[in-house]
Amino acid sequence: MYAARGVLSVRTSWGTSIVPANRVAWTPAGCEHHHRAHGDTDMRIVFLPPSLARLVPDHPAVFTASGLAREVLLVLTGPRNYDPAARPLDPAARVRLRRVLVDELHEAPEQPLQLPEPVDDRLRAVARLLREHPADNSPLAELGRSMGASSRTLSRLFHTELGMTFYEWRTQLRIYHALVLLADGHDTTHVAHACGWANPSHFIAAFAKLVGTTPGRHRHLK
Repeated sequence: MYAARGVLSVRTSWGTSIVPANRVAWTPAGCEHHHRAHGDTDMRIVFLPPSLARLVPDHPAVFTASGLAREVLLVLTGPRNYDPAARPLDPAARVRLRRVLVDELHEAPEQPLQLPEPVDDRLRAVARLLREHPADNSPLAELGRSMGASSRTLSRLFHTELGMTFYEWRTQLRIYHALVLLADGHDTTHVAHACGWANPSHFIAAFAKLVGTTPGRHRHLK
């Protein structure tokens, strides 16, 4: 799935990916998933045959689309595929374009836009609370008390189950929430406060580190 404009969210058993504009979300065959568009989104979908799909990761991933990959995706999903008035895309050309797309994805590094899904009941309770209240700045020790677990236990679970610290997971969750709010048209200051940042500049820095651009520039991506 390619977000030519807007924001997509893709949920699988691996976790949830937020896919900003000009990103590609790869979902392997047999992986049950649900996707949703946020705001004014232009979503494109390309299916790969097994011979090419084996060259892409065997797990859900998000990639930044190169300029070439973007043009290939637009051709593979453009009017020549469905508009009777347009010259149909030649089947041999379609095969070649898919190969180019896979080559481009193979060269692109995976983006840190996949939020892993916790399994442990205590972590799931923390995740549910923070999804409902992303601005909650409670320290892990306080959250743990309400879940009947120590901060040391929860910290260990974040590392072993999710491969990241609590701070990293919460920051990533907040950036995902911020992307949805930005897609809905909210300004940067409102989004910063709604996601738990008292200082918008700190929010902008965290957003740019994860997404690769500032909230303002992201808003104008086409």
